[in-house]
Amino acid sequence: MSTTSLERPAVEAATAAARALVELVPTAAPLTPVLGGDAVSPALAAQAVLAAHVGATSADLALVLLDRASLAGAAESGPVDVTDVLRPALEAAGATTGVGVLGEVTLGDATDLVQDAASVVLALTDADGSTAGWFVLRTRRPLRTPADETVTDSRLARISNVEMRLSVIVGHTRMAVRDVLNLEPGAVVELDRSAGAPADVQLNGRTIAKGEVVVVDGGDYGVRVTKILDADD
Repeated sequence: MSTTSLERPAVEAATAAARALVELVPTAAPLTPVLGGDAVSPALAAQAVLAAHVGATSADLALVLLDRASLAGAAESGPVDVTDVLRPALEAAGATTGVGVLGEVTLGDATDLVQDAASVVLALTDADGSTAGWFVLRTRRPLRTPADETVTDSRLARISNVEMRLSVIVGHTRMAVRDVLNLEPGAVVELDRSAGAPADVQLNGRTIAKGEVVVVDGGDYGVRVTKILDADD
């Protein structure tokens, strides 16, 4: 696919997304996005990490890495899945296109996405200029300017029936993969907030509210929403 046939806003959006992505991809050496680099072979495209960003500007994303095993020590064989490792990077990439949420991150075939004339493909090169992978972005609707344009009610209506994952987070921590793999029954993992602090209510990984964990009828856990967050929170 010739890069000259791509619209400038699409190229700029893909470049910004790729730059945000490489900041969070945990490779041994930093990666640099390059437009018009080596092409993606069908065999490699069939082993991509895929995600979709739904929002003001919906987009399909794909990441192909030549050395996926380098992301985390035992990500392929242990409890840490490569999709979990790459989700923060893909969320950062999707967020550059505007307000929205990232759907499920999966492993799959990105051949159709790579070959689509509307897709922008950027090679990801390492320190010596060798290709280490590719990032693909295809926006599903024309990009609007300015980039931070507020999502209107009519736009939200287009995605109102899309099902999203709602989660309640009582805390976070960061651990090395080796420490995760060494966890045993009875181990205590310290979180980043005190007992009684409000929990985060997240929509596909994006915090939208604060709440209290409660027990509802039947003994199931629930959350009582105490605060709805503004876009700036």
